[in-house]
Amino acid sequence: MAEPRQTVAEELDAFLGDPDDPGGWFSYKRCVELDDREAFPADICRRLDDWGLPGHYVPAEHGGRLTDYATLLQVMRAVARRDLTVAIGHGKTYLGGICVWVAGTREQAAALGADIRAGVPVSLGLTERAHGSDLLAGEVRGTPSATGWLVDGEKWLINNATRGSLLSLLTRTDPAGGPRGFSVLLVDKRELDPAMYRHLPKVRTHGIRGADISGVAFEGAAVDRSALVGAQGAGLEIVLKALQLTRTMCAALSLGAADHALRIALGFALDRELYGRRLVELPQARRVLATAAADVLLHEALGTAASRLAHTQTDEMSVTAAVTKYLLPSGTEDVLSRLTRVLGARAFLKGVHAHGTFQKVERDHRIVGMFDGNTLVNLNSLINQFRSLVRGRRRGTGDAAGAAAAYDLSTPLPPLDPGRLSLVARRGSGVLAGLEPGVARLEELAGERPALAPAAAAARRVADAADRVHQEMEQWQGLVGDVPPAAFEVARRYALCHAAAVCLGLWTHSQAQFAGTTTEPLWRDGLWLRAALDRILDRLGEGGGAPDEVYDALLDHMITARSAGELFSLYPHRLPGTPAEPVADATTARN
Repeated sequence: MAEPRQTVAEELDAFLGDPDDPGGWFSYKRCVELDDREAFPADICRRLDDWGLPGHYVPAEHGGRLTDYATLLQVMRAVARRDLTVAIGHGKTYLGGICVWVAGTREQAAALGADIRAGVPVSLGLTERAHGSDLLAGEVRGTPSATGWLVDGEKWLINNATRGSLLSLLTRTDPAGGPRGFSVLLVDKRELDPAMYRHLPKVRTHGIRGADISGVAFEGAAVDRSALVGAQGAGLEIVLKALQLTRTMCAALSLGAADHALRIALGFALDRELYGRRLVELPQARRVLATAAADVLLHEALGTAASRLAHTQTDEMSVTAAVTKYLLPSGTEDVLSRLTRVLGARAFLKGVHAHGTFQKVERDHRIVGMFDGNTLVNLNSLINQFRSLVRGRRRGTGDAAGAAAAYDLSTPLPPLDPGRLSLVARRGSGVLAGLEPGVARLEELAGERPALAPAAAAARRVADAADRVHQEMEQWQGLVGDVPPAAFEVARRYALCHAAAVCLGLWTHSQAQFAGTTTEPLWRDGLWLRAALDRILDRLGEGGGAPDEVYDALLDHMITARSAGELFSLYPHRLPGTPAEPVADATTARN
């Protein structure tokens, strides 16, 4: 097929300019300087407003440009590839508005959409100093008044708490609390009496130093009844459903960080000479780079599918979001850690290599795993669904058709229906229901194309491991109280099986669409799939076993993409700036 037209993410990348140009308005050099000063990147955010980025946070039915979450994922990935502080500081508005998109009235959504498109920052007020992620313990209370509520209490460690003009606030509206004791109020600070609230000081952080991580304290602040989002008492349910979408979109932050770090490490390995050879020619360095590359493609496949599953398999997002939010941040942290071994001391130094950005990327990304529920929260979410997942697998009731629609990248996405979001995947997982048929299809293709046989064999091993994982899940159904470490380990392995099923589904449904594109070598003969399944088998404790030739081919393509000015990705994506000096023959890098 011919190369696809320029994507929205490529248009944004072109607008952002060459990040290596030190004089650019959104250059790596400038972002490091802002980080050193712990300064919020206000000018960069204004330029993003000028381009129209806020419109992508607003669903089209409410006046914005958000029609599918796959596009939003790639757009935010492009911003995160430049600087996580900007991506987090600007993208927080999407998080702040999500409760209204999920449960608000048309009038609320239209008004909020207009504010967001005009560049008004929005925040989400969930956490409190004494309670962290324990939302049921929240003490910010809304006392009924003649016109609405009087709000008292303090929200803390809130992104854009000071800069944001609007705040989606989880509020205790029933003194007794409990699952039905909280409501979401869309608080407009522009309409509050300034004497009734105050901003808390910015909290200094190790990463994203320039971000507005602060808080807000209310003292009898009068909030109108029109601020109520959804039904009174439904606040916790609304927030948990909204987090399924925001957790999925956090994948963009991890993908962007990995893109940036992998490019830095590869450039260094190509240029650095050690013991009379280029670093990229040394077997250990090659292996680290290639396995990191395989993980990045695995994460990209999972993030892409998850953003499409939000549309096609909405009622199973409680599983998809938890898997994605666990695997991508934790997997990217591991990628960054391994790449430090390639860079050595330059991974920690400022202004010595690549504008000193690697140390910033590594610091900044650490917080992504804590956003919208940390690792344990997401694994626990899976454990809470073991019963329905095991039952659904036994009965074959997961939405396999919805999964297949997400995997076929040529299939137009239906509009997202937030009303289909559910706290539990009651029918099980359509992603896992499609694993065995996917393996059978790959085995069938391998009979026609012998080069696919190794990938088919790896897929069969994953399917066998998934059977064992579901057997282990049965003993942990219906846990009440403290969850033992063994259950978390089973949830971790379940997440890996889910990711493997996604990779297999994406390749079998979409591989033909990349013939004739710049990324065809990754799709041909199941190259990226073979590498991704190998990485998953290794993390499952099953032993990968892919030969060096698989990883050498992956690294060769990464070098070629860099020389051509292309993003190392499953999908064609032209990067701005001057391509790197080409390697005459990528295979010479291993000779």
